[in-house]
Amino acid sequence: MNKKQLVAAIFTCAVAAFAGFASTQTLAQNMGAPDFDADAYNITAQFLAVSKKGDAVRARALLDRGAALNARNRNGETALLMFTRRGDLAMIDSLLQRGADPNLAAIDGTTPLMAAAFEGPLAIATRLLDAGADVEMLDRLRKNAMVYAAGAGRSSIVALLLERGIDPDRTYEHDLTALMWAAGYGRTDTVALLLARGADASRQDDRGLDAAAIAARAGHDETRRVLEAARR
Repeated sequence: MNKKQLVAAIFTCAVAAFAGFASTQTLAQNMGAPDFDADAYNITAQFLAVSKKGDAVRARALLDRGAALNARNRNGETALLMFTRRGDLAMIDSLLQRGADPNLAAIDGTTPLMAAAFEGPLAIATRLLDAGADVEMLDRLRKNAMVYAAGAGRSSIVALLLERGIDPDRTYEHDLTALMWAAGYGRTDTVALLLARGADASRQDDRGLDAAAIAARAGHDETRRVLEAARR
């Protein structure tokens, strides 16, 4: 294989990685890529497969055998993201202690912190932040961890993010604040928390709607009343 063919092979294999490990392996072997370590490759593929299933015991064993800690599957998911979605705190601790990168996002832009903010335990979100998770990262929908936490009514996560320095009046896509996201989904407890932490109920989005108007449009009367009282 000459230099030009080698470059083409490497490029093709890199692109094929998005289609899955098996196709990458086949391409690499068929095109004669040098020094292809099939054993290491198979161990990593197995590691990602068992991580998807939530099998922490086998995942640890495969890491001990040399699986790539920060490898991603065809959806761009790392083991850290997959175990975060399963709420496996012990495995999250294990992966982070081994050096897992908390800021590697899936193809859709989802990071482990976003997953924890939306549906994971507070302890996992805390661990990820302590490990350097970036609160500013955005997914394909231009949402970040605070937006997911506020919209899902995860008051404990919202409080944690505020404690880590996020401005309660920070604006996101379409000039929406965390308060507006919580209001739009009728998350009254989260709205009350944000108001108590200084969120401004009079702010408006790019349509000219404040949080109370957003709650009213969505039919969340209790949330609307709390917000209207805060404006007085």
